[in-house]
Formats: sequence, structure tokens, C-alpha cells
Amino acid sequence: MKKTNYLILLSITMIIGFLSCSNEPTSKNTKAMDKKWWKEAVVYQIYPRSFKDSDGDGVGDLKGIISKLDYIKSLGIDVVWLNPIFASPNDDNGYDISNYQDIMKEFGTMQDFDAMLKGMHERGIKLVLDLVVNHSSDEHEWFKQSRSSRTNPYRNYYHWWPEEKGKPARRFSYFDVNNDAWKYDSLTKSYYLHYFSVKQPDLNWENKAVRDEVFKMMRFWFDKGIDGFRMDVIPFISKDATFPELPAKYNGNYVAYYANGPHNHEYLQEMNREVLSKYDVMSVAEGAGASLNTAMNFVDPDRKELNMLYHFDGALLGTLPNEYKTLDPKGYRLIDFKTVYSRWDSLFAQKGWGTIYLGNHDLPRMVTRWGNDSSEFRELSSKMLTTFLLTMRATPYYYFGDELGMTNIKFDKIDDYRDIETINMYKNTIAQKGDPKKFIENQKLTARDNSRTPFQWDNSANGGFTTGTPWLKVNPNYLTVNAAAQENDPNSVLNYFRKLINLRKKEFTLIYGKYTLLDKNNPDIYAYTREFEGKKMLILLNFRAKNASASIGNIDMNKANLIVDNYSAEGVESLNLRPYEAKIYELK
Repeated sequence: MKKTNYLILLSITMIIGFLSCSNEPTSKNTKAMDKKWWKEAVVYQIYPRSFKDSDGDGVGDLKGIISKLDYIKSLGIDVVWLNPIFASPNDDNGYDISNYQDIMKEFGTMQDFDAMLKGMHERGIKLVLDLVVNHSSDEHEWFKQSRSSRTNPYRNYYHWWPEEKGKPARRFSYFDVNNDAWKYDSLTKSYYLHYFSVKQPDLNWENKAVRDEVFKMMRFWFDKGIDGFRMDVIPFISKDATFPELPAKYNGNYVAYYANGPHNHEYLQEMNREVLSKYDVMSVAEGAGASLNTAMNFVDPDRKELNMLYHFDGALLGTLPNEYKTLDPKGYRLIDFKTVYSRWDSLFAQKGWGTIYLGNHDLPRMVTRWGNDSSEFRELSSKMLTTFLLTMRATPYYYFGDELGMTNIKFDKIDDYRDIETINMYKNTIAQKGDPKKFIENQKLTARDNSRTPFQWDNSANGGFTTGTPWLKVNPNYLTVNAAAQENDPNSVLNYFRKLINLRKKEFTLIYGKYTLLDKNNPDIYAYTREFEGKKMLILLNFRAKNASASIGNIDMNKANLIVDNYSAEGVESLNLRPYEAKIYELK
């Protein structure tokens, strides 16, 4: 689906060339070495709707999560991040919240939440919730009041524009069929702003009463005992309420403009001062629109805003520059991949802290997108990608099901999709007389529903997810790709994931250690070292379905001890890697 440049989802210009990739803080710099639990944690993201259904209605729920707490504990992870569980009409699967202090009825009750939180804490697992406060649902009581009249006390909880002033300057909406972020409301003859769905009106953070409401809500959950928030599109919260034409310097890039609001950092510092600083919690920004030049403003400890931010530079690799969420048929270049992750590592070498991920609820399955989901290479490439995530200097965010090597479902028909983004993009394609078959083929690789299919517990009906009809079809490969089949197989993707987590927990070198890129122009292999307090480790990753060799300079491999290999037997030569092979060496 052709789009102009300003429609690129979360576009950040691909940066050519490398910064220095060996930017280790000196021993005198204690900030980067300042040990925190959230730096050492592995975060496991659960999409509640698709994890485990306890009552047969086809929708995952909190009791389902409770029933699988021992499995979650067995993974060795430290933190669970739950996608929104709050009351919602589900226009965008919970990212349209109608009550921030109640639980979605499909998911259960507040008593179920309390039991789940207690069960997690008893097992040494921390819980992070989604903070969705750029917008609410249009069914939230605040918005119902706001749209009832121009003089209602809640009117300024949202952004309104009276019709007598003419239609306001264009703003882009991601989930609107026409990509128009202004919705006319005849009740008060005004337009309201929605960067996302028409049922997700943007909250007016310029109104202190709104900020106070948000901070009060955050304290409610922290006082319950949760351990942090992942903050949905938090860089978008501040707006220039005069709504001028998009400034020319943004060259049509609405994302960068949205992330550069006039009071973003003032409001985040207020959030830290009023709430975050009073609890031992983690905070991570979904860094929509953030770049290497702006990210540190969110996470520099001296600024007292947030702990971490995750970027989109990696997620955008291999996408066509002028087509919305469309992958280049040629795929992504490993050299570009290395460039992105090396530059982001260097950004946090002196202060702040990074994150790393290859999949989440907004992206396709990790192995389909970055590895090889064929029967021959699915397991090997899954393990290789897991090795990458768990050996980099950043907090890893690991998406549920990727520990099994779950793959894209690749629907053939639009009727099988449930996601508002895919459905509205399809409607837009039809309206613009685009090619619907081409659109569906691309969605097989990029659609968000690919990562939202139910968790594959075993080979029983519906993969053991539900006794009813699942809200979204289960991937047919559940018959062979499932947790039960992998549980007792020492060479399974699942047990490799556990093995790597155990290694990361034992080796602080893999958490805090200096990162140095090797063989940077190798198009097939990603090679790097990690060093910490006299210990050095070498990681070799073959990203290709063919044999490849690494060049690592003057490192003496005769003194190297192989401690991890994703093949069942050690390779003959240390620097020659088989397809999708991953090796971790301890260097002496």
C-alpha cells in the first residue's frame, strides 16, 4: 500500500556507518556500572488474551495466567510485562481503556488480579503493567462527560477544535481508515483529536487535572504492589494545542513531530517527582519517534525521568522506505542490523541503560521476521536469535511463545484477522484501488495478529489454550510446536532458552560487560565480545542458511572454551559456523 513519507510507521532514518562500537565506561565512571534489578532482569511479555483461557470462552484471562505461574517461573525470567488488562471495549484489544482502575470483564476480577500478583511475587517474579495514557477509550467516563457539552468540567480532558474555526491542520492517525486524526462530533459541533483509532481520543496532558488523574492512578497500582510500567507511546503525550501546520523541518514525518511535544520532558519529570521516585520500580518508554539524538533525554539518570526506552530502528530494518509496514522482498541486511544495535549500545556506554527485543505484540513472530521458520531451520534460528537477545548489553524483552519458536500463522483471508490495524489498512487499500492480494501477502509477514495467536501448550484441541472457540485461530503447527513436546527434550528451543537465561544470570559479563563489535562488514555473521572485570566472552552468530566463517582479529582461539552451541555437537572449527549456528566462548 503506497504511502507518502509521512505515513511511515514510527520511521527513523536508517543511519549509515558506525560509531565506535567499543565505548566502555572507565572504571571511574560508576553510573553505567550502577547495578539495578531492572538492568539484570529478563522481561517476559505476556499477551493475556492469548496466553491461557480458564473458562472456555475462547479468551485468555487472569486465572489462566495463574494456572501457568509455575511454567513462567520455570523459564527463569524475572519480570512479566502484561499487555493491558484494564476495562475496555476492545477496539484496539485493550489499548482503549474505559476504566483505569478496573479489570476487563473477559479477563476476570480485581480479586483475580490480586491473586495473580501474589502468586508472582511468591515465585520471585515482578509484574509490570502497560500504562496507556496518551489516549483513553471514547467510552471512558471522562470522554463521555467531555463530549456532552462545551462547558462540561471534563471538556479540557481531551483536545477539541470548534467547527467555527474551520477544520484544524492535518494530523495523521494510525488506525483510522482515512488516516485522519480529527473526528467530527456533531453533539458539540467540534472535532476531537485521535492519533490512533476514532475510539481512542487523545488525553490533554496540557491540563494539569489530567496529569493529576494519571499520577493518582499510577499510585493506585503501585500501592497494590506492581513493580513498574511499560509506557505506551509516552513520547506523544504533549501537544502544541494551537495545532499549527506541520513544521517544514519535519519533512512530513508526523512521528518525529509527535515525539517532540513542547512539554514532554517537563511532564515526565513531574511524573518521576510525584510518583516514580517514591517506589522501587522500573519504567520503560515505548520510544515511538525517539532517535539516537533524543533517547537520552528520556533515560539519562541525571534528568530523573524514566529508566529505559525501546527504539524502533531495529524493527524498521528491511522495510520499504515509502510503503507502510511493507517488507523489502530482498529482506534485511545483516550489516545494517549490526549497525543499529552497535550504535544503540554505544549510546548507553557512558550512562543510561538500553533495552533489546526482536518481537512483541505489535510485530510478527521473531523467528519468521529475523530467522527462518522452515521446518529445517526453525529451531536452529530460534536458538540463534535467543542467543543474540540474551548476550547483549541491555535489558532483554522476550515475547511469550518465542521460547517455543512459534511462527507467523500467515492468514490467507482478511476475514481471519481481528486486528484493527490490518482491517482498516485493508479497507484503505480497497478505497485507494490498491492490490488486496499483494496486501494480504505482505500481512502474512508483518501483521500484528501473527504474534497474537494463542500460546501452544500441547497437541490437544486448540493447542490446549481453550476448550471453546479461540478468539483468534491457533497456528496449525501446534501439533508439533508446543510446550509439552519440548518440556523434556534437552535440545528443544524451550530448554535452550532456559539454558541461556541461567548463563546470563551467572555471568555478569553478559549484563554489564563492555561490548565490542568484530568483523563488522561480514554479511553473514554477527561477532562480538563482552568484557567485565577481567573476564571476556566471544559470541558468534550465523544469520544465514549456509556455512559461513568469521574473522576476529588477533583473538587466540586455542585458549577459547566453548560453553554454548545451538547444535547438538561441537563444530570442527571454531570460526566456521553452520547454518544459523550460535556459539559462545569463554576466552582466556
